[in-house]
Amino acid sequence: MTLSINSIDLHYGAAQALKSVSLDCKPNRITAVLGRNGVGKSSTLRAITGMNQISAGGIMLDGEMLEKSPPYKRARMGLGYVPQGREIFPLLTVKENLETGYAGLKRADKNIPPYIFELFPVLKSMLGRRGGDLSGGQQQQLAIGRALVTRPKVLVLDEPTEGIQPSIIKDIGRALQFLRDEKSMTILLVEQFLDFCREIADDIYVMDRGEIQHAGVASDLDRPEVRRHLMV
Repeated sequence: MTLSINSIDLHYGAAQALKSVSLDCKPNRITAVLGRNGVGKSSTLRAITGMNQISAGGIMLDGEMLEKSPPYKRARMGLGYVPQGREIFPLLTVKENLETGYAGLKRADKNIPPYIFELFPVLKSMLGRRGGDLSGGQQQQLAIGRALVTRPKVLVLDEPTEGIQPSIIKDIGRALQFLRDEKSMTILLVEQFLDFCREIADDIYVMDRGEIQHAGVASDLDRPEVRRHLMV
């Protein structure tokens, strides 16, 4: 499933957060959006998922226009979202957190796909533990697992490596590569960890001041004219 973002603008009141942003995310590819803090990366994902309404431009999922669709409809169409900060339910168990992904599914699909536990075995061993008792890295695995329960065709992740220990970052990287290669999933992630993107991404977009400054392949991250937009 292809996700296309065409020249979108987004405003918060009088302030313009996004200026004519365009992205093209293809199946079997991992697309990474990079940039410093406050340049519009998370706003782009919030526009895609319907959390914020765009003021111009278009968003298409396999050719179907999304910009007037509420978030729940986008989820039912196959858009899965892993928000920044994970936003798991701390008082619910791991199993209950995963089951919150059932909301938009048909009765026959209300189960936890076994491959989620193959990707993140720790979740299976902690099904009865409360989400708030998990480490930050385990909570991130839970947040990704919850999104996968919804059977997404496009998976959107906001800084999945933020505050995560290196061993779990590697697990997350392997999981995203599996979803790309074995599940033919379209993956879009916002990141600041350059080495992670260099290792797993196929395509990159670099943002600065609410605009796309560069579009290319992951090896472009080594080019000086690209890196200058990423340096603090």
